[in-house]
Amino acid sequence: MTIAYILINVESGSEADVSRALRGISEVKEVYGLYGLYDLIAKIEVDSVSTVRDVVSSKMRALKGVRSTLTMIVVE
Repeated sequence: MTIAYILINVESGSEADVSRALRGISEVKEVYGLYGLYDLIAKIEVDSVSTVRDVVSSKMRALKGVRSTLTMIVVE
């Protein structure tokens, strides 16, 4: 299993909508709001590193309101 944390910047005022949409993605296990450089953090659990790319690119970045992401893959 591969675990990754995704830091997400969203358009102002869209935090709740994006958070709700992220929770609807089956690979997303946790979502939290943040103060600081990023607005949200999501934890995903998938079968492989290539699936991380697919989930982030095809599902998460496609959500209305998402401006940018930073992916951190857990190694241990």
